[in-house]
Amino acid sequence: METMNNNNGDNSEMKLLANRLDIHRFSEVPKYYVQPAESRADKVMMVKNDSIPIINLGGHDRAHIINQILKASQEYGLFQAIILYVINHGVSKKLMDETMNVFKEFHGMPAEEKKIQCSKDPDGKFKVYTSTNYFPNKTRKDGQVECWKDTFLHPCPTSAENMNYWPDKPHKYREIVGEYTRELHALAHKILEMLGEGLGVAPKYIYNKMGETPTIVAQHYPACPDPSVTLGIPKHRDPSLVTILLQEEQVQGLHLEKDGQWIAVDPIPNVFVVNIGFILQLMTNGKVVGGIHRAVTNSKTARTSVVYLIYPSPKAIIKPAEEFVNEKTPTLGKFMNFEDFHAYYVKNGMKTEEEYFKIKP
Repeated sequence: METMNNNNGDNSEMKLLANRLDIHRFSEVPKYYVQPAESRADKVMMVKNDSIPIINLGGHDRAHIINQILKASQEYGLFQAIILYVINHGVSKKLMDETMNVFKEFHGMPAEEKKIQCSKDPDGKFKVYTSTNYFPNKTRKDGQVECWKDTFLHPCPTSAENMNYWPDKPHKYREIVGEYTRELHALAHKILEMLGEGLGVAPKYIYNKMGETPTIVAQHYPACPDPSVTLGIPKHRDPSLVTILLQEEQVQGLHLEKDGQWIAVDPIPNVFVVNIGFILQLMTNGKVVGGIHRAVTNSKTARTSVVYLIYPSPKAIIKPAEEFVNEKTPTLGKFMNFEDFHAYYVKNGMKTEEEYFKIKP
């Protein structure tokens, strides 16, 4: 699930893949997109959709829903690799389809128009760029390996302030995405509240950490001449509290790591994929573990995904609840506010996990 980035979108050497007129003439992948052999997506164990827990949020028995989550954690290791399908979530199929379509339209616009639509915010928080510098993987000779994707992202505060900075193209962008992000904020609140209850902490402990400025990210993965050597996004955990993913129907591209194997997370109509982020892993002292996942490419068709990320407030201190700390399970990591953690994550990427847990408070 594909997250925050400090790329400023103005990399003159890297054109947006969706707007490269020569992309369809590639007979092979340019060398700067070729992943190291150990990172490639050439060994994947395929599983049926029913192998991944499906949580029905539409029931009226709250205790039963929470028990379903806990049962799934025991049978599937849900809290060990917490990616799950969520049905009856309260967001209409019509709104989900409109949201997917408006982001596909955005990525289909001319490159200059996309940049214009991202230029209204004086703080530069609206970004469109290709590849990523968020995961500092290196090749032996050529430096950073690029990712086969374009990204568009911007903050979507719950107060709906500064919507005049939002794109006004494609048509009805503000109306559709505004409604969608409001609906997903309510859904994220519900999920975090139930997780808190299931984990035995005060109901407000987790969702009170929710910041007021979530981020919406639309990833676009053009068809690739050789998917065996590229990645849309390398393996990672999301640096969020919770991530809600809308996948394009009939186009598979998300992989989850479980028990040392990569498995496909197939798109299901009218269903969200929910991923618990690395921040919640830290807040629960490892009681829940953010799912490790990656995005892969394919040679036949482009794929778009819409990612909604809930982060803590910038000054919120990232530390575990007292219920999760004792002599047998001492605090992991270092207390820091989310703003500092984010800067650390941007600098270190996937290395954050190893380096963070070497640091003691």
